[in-house]
Amino acid sequence: MMDIPAYETDNIFARIIRGEIPNTTVYEDEDVLSFMDLFPQSEGHTLVIPKKAEAVNFLDIDPNILGVLIQRTQIIATAINTALRPDGIRLIQFNGEAAGQTVFHLHFHIIPVWQNANMKPHADSSGNGQADPVTLQKLAERIKACL
Repeated sequence: MMDIPAYETDNIFARIIRGEIPNTTVYEDEDVLSFMDLFPQSEGHTLVIPKKAEAVNFLDIDPNILGVLIQRTQIIATAINTALRPDGIRLIQFNGEAAGQTVFHLHFHIIPVWQNANMKPHADSSGNGQADPVTLQKLAERIKACL
């Protein structure tokens, strides 16, 4: 059985929510923040996080907050689909370190997929996979235009 660790208020996503770390915002309202992944697996890789819930993962979030988070994730994924026209979209959410979770604040990955295109590995923070901030901003603007 997976143990769920206590929520740490200094995790990178909590710091982004508080405005301590910049991000390339795609969507924001009082409940949800969505931004471009700095280490994208593909063009348009976007993250969606709850702003109010101090939830480590899917198993410890209030179902009502989760409902809002899922609704916003669908809206953002639809905008990505319209803006970037991928061949498919992966929605991924990791629970626990053994499952690949690297930031212990509940979040969803929206990853556009194109046939015959190579995907970068998950959580490749080696420095080689970090996206250009100008490129991320342009992608975010394209997606925002379709919201």
